[in-house]
Amino acid sequence: MYTGGCFCGAVQYEAEAPVLTCTWCHCSMCRRLCGAPSVAWFSVPRAQFRYVRGTAAIFHSSPGVTREFCTACGTQLTFRDDSTPDEMDITTCSLDNPEALPPQDHTFADNRLHWEPICDDLPRYRRTRRDGALESA
Repeated sequence: MYTGGCFCGAVQYEAEAPVLTCTWCHCSMCRRLCGAPSVAWFSVPRAQFRYVRGTAAIFHSSPGVTREFCTACGTQLTFRDDSTPDEMDITTCSLDNPEALPPQDHTFADNRLHWEPICDDLPRYRRTRRDGALESA
């Protein structure tokens, strides 16, 4: 069981295994929405995710994409894409123990900021995993 929530504690969640993916996203939307150069995410089956305190607000950031966040402190918590209806993506650093789920790859690596080098040997994907891996640095 993985537990987490927003910065102020108004919204808390539980996510049960299995964890499907752990990624480090470099897309411009994640950067703008989280105010960070990249964002770590993990995914679980949607049925294995639930809020246990509070209610997250919903924001449709693009067609078919829903993001949820705390209205009190602004913490982005989840990402849902209609193209993968059985998955729920959760911001790794909203976990009570983010060390438990380190990223296993980089997505949208072609979109990373030039001043944020990738300094590991994890697989890199130009966009999504379906689009093919970049060569290792």
